[in-house]
Amino acid sequence: MARTSERELEHLLRRAGFGARIDELDMYGQMSVNEIVDTLVNFDGIVDDVDGNIGKPGYVQTTTRGVFSPNSNITDARQRWLFRMVHSDRPLQEKMALFWHNHFATGYSKIAGALGATEGTRYMAAKAAEDPGRVRGQIELFRDMALGRFHDLLLAVAKDAAMLVWLDGRTNTKAKPQENFAREIMELFTMGVGNYTEPDVYAGARVFTGWNLQRPGLASDGSQHYEFIYVPAQHDTAAKTFSFPIYPDGSKTIPARGQNDGMQDGIDFINALAANPNTGRYLAKKLFRFFVSEFREPDESFVNRIAGVYSNSKFDMRIVMRELLLSPEFWDPKSYWARYSWPVEFVVRALKDVGWRGFSVDSALTPLSNMGQIMFDPPDVSGWDAGQSWFSSGAMLARMNFASTLAANQKFNLATSAKTANKSPQSFMSYFMDAIATPSVDGAVRSEWMTYLTATGTWTGADPQLQAKGSGLVHLIAGSPEYQLQ
Repeated sequence: MARTSERELEHLLRRAGFGARIDELDMYGQMSVNEIVDTLVNFDGIVDDVDGNIGKPGYVQTTTRGVFSPNSNITDARQRWLFRMVHSDRPLQEKMALFWHNHFATGYSKIAGALGATEGTRYMAAKAAEDPGRVRGQIELFRDMALGRFHDLLLAVAKDAAMLVWLDGRTNTKAKPQENFAREIMELFTMGVGNYTEPDVYAGARVFTGWNLQRPGLASDGSQHYEFIYVPAQHDTAAKTFSFPIYPDGSKTIPARGQNDGMQDGIDFINALAANPNTGRYLAKKLFRFFVSEFREPDESFVNRIAGVYSNSKFDMRIVMRELLLSPEFWDPKSYWARYSWPVEFVVRALKDVGWRGFSVDSALTPLSNMGQIMFDPPDVSGWDAGQSWFSSGAMLARMNFASTLAANQKFNLATSAKTANKSPQSFMSYFMDAIATPSVDGAVRSEWMTYLTATGTWTGADPQLQAKGSGLVHLIAGSPEYQLQ
């Protein structure tokens, strides 16, 4: 099979990951598109040992304030996720974790406000293997189930401690049904606006009565934690009727059940939502905007095809994503550079393109906030506004400033890498424009960049000139409007 062109490979790795390290380009460059997609979606076959490289030479750095504790300190958790985005050999797993983080948008600040900062971090980011109570944070849930079956993910989210605090499920009892989760599971997580009624919301709240939190016994280190519990005495046992089918035979009513069997109400409801035809279409459109293009609406043929794959595969997101990444729409030339980079996508791609030696991801956290994205803390249950809404004047300035900071930090490495292109300003600029890919750049912009390179007199190609001009040119490229597209 034909090897993938560099243009195709970079497009695929920008969308199914966060850009490409040099070693990724070398490895995937030997494969066909089909082989690369198969490797990306079947990431379970690749060892996930990236966290073991935190703090080692040759990798982007982290900044510690005492012991590095990403399971209990939100700043460290944010650093660990950025580190993984840069260095994981499972890029699609991290990209899907980000997609699900926005889809099931849950904010650390509310969790921390209710349970404290340490516990808030724990329920958002802890790795079960490292937690004394085996707590699995929500992002780890998304990572583990990134390309599993959607109804399994829905059920896990409904029982997730962070979600039960975020949407107040922990207070959902038969005496006072709490509607927040029932509304959002229909409106934002599955079928979408217009496909449910207000009575459906109340019935959905009753379905989940008794899905609460408890404090089990002490862990081995003497600590406690919260975990999901179904409380039979708090479950509304009466029948619940909806405006859409719940069962394959078309029945719209969940039958009355005894308290001890009442948890099945929620499982039946979740399975019905996953199987609803509107859910497949809703996910197809959302996946199109995130992975294919924000610049046009998906054709009905795409929506129907992806929704069909979703349904026929019994909601298997691995099969759905393989279909999407191999689709004609994904590879349509109109889809190249047809998405605005989210702040975290911009930062991680810049680190991969420009370099990271001697740079700490901690230095990216404040700039990310200034760009409008705080990891683990979407603004509300709807997630982040994407597209052009990322680009207020202040947010764009923050991107330009980050590009400047990173380029200055990497000036010696940049000069060394471009040593073979030092013969003329033209060859120097060509080198960096190839290394830091953007969509087609206007001739006037190229002229401005060349003016910058030649503004201080004769071109010598000496090391001090390469260091100063390389850093400045990279700042101009990575801070340009063109680089904000992916």
